[in-house]
Amino acid sequence: MSETAQVSSLPLPPMQYVTLFSEENSKRGRTPRPPPLITDSYSMFGNPYNTDDAVIRPLESQNIRRLYPNNYDHRRELKKLNHSITASFLDLVDICIRNPESEARATKIDDLTLLFIHMHHLVNEFRPHQARETLRVMLEQQRRQRLEIAERFRRHYDKACELVQQAVNTIPEPTESNIKLLIDIERVKPSEGNTNSTSCEDGCAEEDRIMCQIIDLL
Repeated sequence: MSETAQVSSLPLPPMQYVTLFSEENSKRGRTPRPPPLITDSYSMFGNPYNTDDAVIRPLESQNIRRLYPNNYDHRRELKKLNHSITASFLDLVDICIRNPESEARATKIDDLTLLFIHMHHLVNEFRPHQARETLRVMLEQQRRQRLEIAERFRRHYDKACELVQQAVNTIPEPTESNIKLLIDIERVKPSEGNTNSTSCEDGCAEEDRIMCQIIDLL
């Protein structure tokens, strides 16, 4: 069974440009420098633009006749444009049915084009608001994630404190007999230089006598 060929949905990059960014050129600093910043004007999709232009260019700067007043409600104007587009489309269908070669067909298409341009312009005026809302949602999401991390850290901290407290509580309280036992052990601890056991006058070894005293205390 032959393997299925992998086909990319995007065109391949220009190889004469990709080969300039090889590992050897990157190590030696021979990769092409990025293009300079545009400071005056540029062309995009065949339309000229200036760097100091507004993000949303007014219709008058594009030589487009405005169909709504300067002070307007976006929602109301979008509804009016939607109704006008529907009515114009029905008129265009009627013209195409009755007389497709009529000049009214081209006029109606121009009217529809103008209506769609206005609707697209009104929608674009919501882009700054959309950007602000997107940024607000991102910040709220980051804040919520940090609060969740802090809450998990607090729970782990409380659990660690609880385990430490349980370990402390399991340590037995020191008693008088244990204290005496520790004192006696420190007394009888042999020195480093003296490793031989000494005998008492009665013939009993010193270690045996100390062990008997410890047993009597218990």
